[in-house]
Formats: sequence, C-alpha cells, structure tokens
Amino acid sequence: MTRDDDQEPAARPLPPRLDPRAGRSRAPGSSGDGGARRPAAGRSSSGPRPGRAVVLARVVAGVLSVVLVAGSGWGWYLGRVAEAAVNRTDAIPTDGNEDTAGAGAAMNLLLVGNDSRVNLTDQQLTDLNAGEDSGVNTDTMILVHLPADGSKASFVSFPRDSYVSIPGHGQDKLNAAYAYGLQDAPADATDAERQSAGAQLLVQTISQLSGLRIDHYAEVDLLGFFQLSTIVGGVEVNLCQAVDDSYYSGAVFPAGVQTISGADALKFVRQRHGLPRGDFDRIIRQQVYIAGVLRNILSENVLLDLGKQRELADAAGDALTVDQGLNLFDLAAQMQSITAGSIDFQTIPYVGDSEDDQGRYILQLQDEDTLHTFFAQLSDDPEPVPAESSQAPETAAPADVTVDVFNGSGTAGLAASTADQLTAAGFAVGSTGNADSNAYTLTEIRYAEGDAALANTLAAAIPGASTAQSDDATSGTVQLVLGSDFTGVGQAVEAPASTTAAAAAGEDARTAADTSCIN
Repeated sequence: MTRDDDQEPAARPLPPRLDPRAGRSRAPGSSGDGGARRPAAGRSSSGPRPGRAVVLARVVAGVLSVVLVAGSGWGWYLGRVAEAAVNRTDAIPTDGNEDTAGAGAAMNLLLVGNDSRVNLTDQQLTDLNAGEDSGVNTDTMILVHLPADGSKASFVSFPRDSYVSIPGHGQDKLNAAYAYGLQDAPADATDAERQSAGAQLLVQTISQLSGLRIDHYAEVDLLGFFQLSTIVGGVEVNLCQAVDDSYYSGAVFPAGVQTISGADALKFVRQRHGLPRGDFDRIIRQQVYIAGVLRNILSENVLLDLGKQRELADAAGDALTVDQGLNLFDLAAQMQSITAGSIDFQTIPYVGDSEDDQGRYILQLQDEDTLHTFFAQLSDDPEPVPAESSQAPETAAPADVTVDVFNGSGTAGLAASTADQLTAAGFAVGSTGNADSNAYTLTEIRYAEGDAALANTLAAAIPGASTAQSDDATSGTVQLVLGSDFTGVGQAVEAPASTTAAAAAGEDARTAADTSCIN
C-alpha cells in the first residue's frame, strides 16, 4: 500500500523565544512555560466500543528522544520544542488520589490511548482502515512506574474489559470510567473541562485499583501513532504464525520476523479478531511494538541523527495531551539510565473471564490485596507498609453473616444444596434463587459498603472466590453468586484452565529486549 496520498501536517512554527534564528529572548511577562496551549479537542461522551485500540508508543518516543541528549544544549532545545507544542489538561484530581502509597521520588504515569479520528484526512482514514470517528475511547491504558533511582521502567497494561469499581458509579468495565467522567461534568462545561473530568475519574479509578498515587497523565491520539511509525523507520516484530484479519483491522502479515511501519503498524496493534486470546494478544502486540520503538530510539541510528531527534520532539509535543504538572524534560532526566533490558511489560493480574448482570463479557481481576501487592512490588524501593495493613483482614462470626445464594453456574439445584452446606458451616442463609445468567464461570462474593468483614468471613469458607463491593448488595447481607468453578463450601474453587490467569503467573511478562515470536 503506497503512502503517496498521505498528507503530513505542516510543521508548527516555534515561538520566537525558542527559534534559534530569533535568539532566546523572552517576551515581557513570559512565564517560560512553553507558551500558550492549544485548546483541547472536543470529546464525545458516547460509550466505548471495541476494536479501536490506540497505542502509546508516541509518548514514550517523545520522552526518550529527549533523554538521549539530555545533557546537551541541543537536548535543552528539544525539550523546549516539545514543551511549546504539548497540550495540557487538568487530569490529576485533588481527591481520591492523595491517600495512596505512591508518593515520593518514585513516579507513576498513566498513559491513555485516544482513538479520536477528528484530525485524520479521508485518505488517512482509508489507509489506516480506521472507520469513522466515534469520539474518544480509552481502550488502551498503561501505567508506567519509574522507581526513585530511575534504573528501570515497568509498563503494566489494563485490559479495557476489567470489571472494576468506578468511584460514584459502582462496578463496570474500566474503559467506562472516562465516559462517566465526561457525563459527570456540568452541562455548561467546555470541551476542555469535560476532558479533564474524564481523565480525573479514570485516574481515581486506576489509583484505587492499584493502590498507587498517580502522579502524571499522558494521552496520545491515533494520528500521532501513525506519524511516529514513519519517523522511527519501522519496527521489527516476530509473528509465530501468519494472520489475516482483512475485514476488521486490515492486518495481513506472514509468519516470522518483519519490519512494519505506518498504516501497517496501526493494523498490527489493533488486531484482536482471529487471535487465540483476543484482547490479551492485542495487548501483547501493543507492548511489543512499544518495545520495538524504544529499541530503535536507543540505537545509534537515532543517537547520531539530530534530524530524527528533532522530528521526535516535534511529534511528542504535537500529539500529546498531558497533565498540568508534567515536565517532559524532568521526566526524561529520571529515565537516563534505562536500557531495553530494564524495561519490562506486564498485564494486571486477573482471575478469568465472566459476564456481568447485563450479560456482557467482563474480565475478573484478582482481589484488592493481591493487586496492591503486585503494584507495590514494581519498585525496588517501595514505600513502607503501615503496620496495620499487614494484619489479617477483619472477619466476623459465621453466625453473624447472612448469605443470599444465587445460582449462575447452570447446574440445577446448586443454590439449594449450597444453602444447606452454608447452614451446616454455621452461616445464616437469607434467600436462594437463580442469578441473572447461568453462564457465570467464576464464583463471586458481593457485599455492601461497610460489610467487608462479612465478605471476608464467607471468602475464607470458599477459597479462591472473588470479592467485590457492589451497589446491588443490601447492608448486612452478603451475596454469593455461584459460578461453574464452584466445588462446595469449604473447598477451593477450580477455575477453568482456559481462564486461568497467565498474567498472575508472569507468563506474559517480557522486556523491551525480548524479540521472541508472539501471536
């Protein structure tokens, strides 16, 4: 496919104080913050839809391009170029993010993919197989953790279908958080204010989920990824087998090692249909492509090419929307000692797939304690854990726990027999009945706010069952939704092999230096 009809956007003129031909004098009253920011593009409140994964390599590329020359005057100049062009948004909330364990010299940056096509030409829409613009979907979310010593970087991907608690909105898919934030904004809010509200609710959700303070936020768009692929000269990937997804993403690639760029790169990271694990394999592709971009940027081809460095700095600023406090040059300085082998990619630990009460596909994550431990271990220098948090979870006497039992397993009579087992174990049974679906694969324990001790007691009697606070639960009563993995009270659940968490065991973990084949 040729790129002859693709129109590259004209380079944005530098403010006079940054243009080397005009000297570096400042205008009176200038704050030196890189100049006025362009107003953020409009955001649609329409719900997320599948298939529009957007990648965040552009963010990483722009940042690391500055890292490569951070100690020179040229590096200073490139940093100012990016700062002059980058968009800003008020993404970091004043509450719901301050009581977590990530404060200090370590840094947590939330990277979000924005698949708006508002800036794409008709030809680019055709070449990218991108369809029509449907507003802003945040199907790609990655938390980047940088320890205080800057010795490594950890990228943790969050599947869009992760079933999580969204502050103020109960349980829903993770990629609904941004849309809820847009809807919560005042009716007279500007597009920029609505964007900020969406970003803030997503930050609060990720902070609550990970147990980390989110220090910074960066959002990248679809066009940005397309342009980056051209600047870096393509990325080498290795497919275990040939793929043909002509209808959906347009991805058609042979097996083996190959170099892809431009529209092909976007098709590569968007494909999920026809892959063994669907969205999980798409996440791996996104990670592999980001890793390839990083390897290219750390290579001599870029280290010795001032022109490419300038292009990357321009690209980083033009396609990025970041929080008000993020200084790209300071971030780059913290990452100077990172190598490809010290950049690792993982997926948040999960239990398996299931359905919610609307019959939608969801991904059940590990329990909160497991998730918080996972994220705390990303850093070589985690914050001290308060003594009280190391104590056993609060519980209650079984006789004080009333359980409503719902059969979602598809096995007739299971709710009644389980009620008998619970009674024999000393629990009080409230009601029994069928769940909203008979296709639950995972057993769930749901409880109302303030009833965690009751849920912990029941969970101890059903090892492996997931627990989650739910707006549907009645105070003082715990709901037990039986899945096909349920084996009985007092016995551990047995998750189907097809939904066992590969990520929890580290099967999907890799570094940026890993070039082994993927799906």
